[in-house]
Amino acid sequence: MRSFGQVTVPYSTDPQLSRLIARHFPAVKITAGFCPLDGLTGLSRKIELGEATLLARYQQPQAPIPGVDRRREYHILRKLSVTDLAPEAIGYADNWLLLRWQAGECFSEAAFLQELLSVTARVAQLHRQKLSGYRLRLLRLLEQYWQISRPERRRCRWLRALRRLQQQGEPQPLRLSLLHMDIHPGNIIRGQDGLTLIDWEYASDGDVALELAAIVLGNHLNDTQQQQMIEYYATLQKLDAMLLKRQMLRWRPWLKLLIANWYELRWQRGGEVLFYTLAEQAWQRVLSE
Repeated sequence: MRSFGQVTVPYSTDPQLSRLIARHFPAVKITAGFCPLDGLTGLSRKIELGEATLLARYQQPQAPIPGVDRRREYHILRKLSVTDLAPEAIGYADNWLLLRWQAGECFSEAAFLQELLSVTARVAQLHRQKLSGYRLRLLRLLEQYWQISRPERRRCRWLRALRRLQQQGEPQPLRLSLLHMDIHPGNIIRGQDGLTLIDWEYASDGDVALELAAIVLGNHLNDTQQQQMIEYYATLQKLDAMLLKRQMLRWRPWLKLLIANWYELRWQRGGEVLFYTLAEQAWQRVLSE
């Protein structure tokens, strides 16, 4: 999900990434400067390569993150290459994904709220793209979080929430589309061509109402902001706003558990007190369902 800092370090990488870079930039001598980008999903590097600025993203096979697949991410970004919605995907090999660095200004939280309708328009544009062929199975994703968690952290409330959703089954999609599934200010870049979405590691095909509900919960939109987004999106997509809102409500317990799972895993993997606090708050919201 979000990045949590950036530090400049001397050139250092592994042979697999070096081969991937050399394959796509054969005329450039690899003496690049690398900036490691922190985050849950593993090793990422901003690469200064002559006149080109790249982003290399690694998936650690020994510490998988539920829902993350760099190969899938690469194929989705290649499908989106005819649009201006996403960064350019350059190549993929050996668990490394190589992208063109997306230049521009990262959104602030204030800018996100001020331009919520512009963001909504971009989301609607994304949802009009062809399906990727990679279907999001949210129940399977939640089960994977449970399976890889520390046994001592598998609380009764977690299991009760998971079993409740297993019994319900996932809501039938209102409309199936390609989803980004991690839209927040840090994943929106304002560039010369408008707004670009970055960090597509959770992207897959799913219900449009799930994406909108995730935007509401993940960005703490109030009732007025939520209603504005729903009505504008429904107009753009020719949907009934009331039906859309009801479908979003069906996805809320699923998303609350997903958010709690993500913070829980972030804390278990990194040990930061911040994420322990966020996980505890998220678990309280799960209990409120």
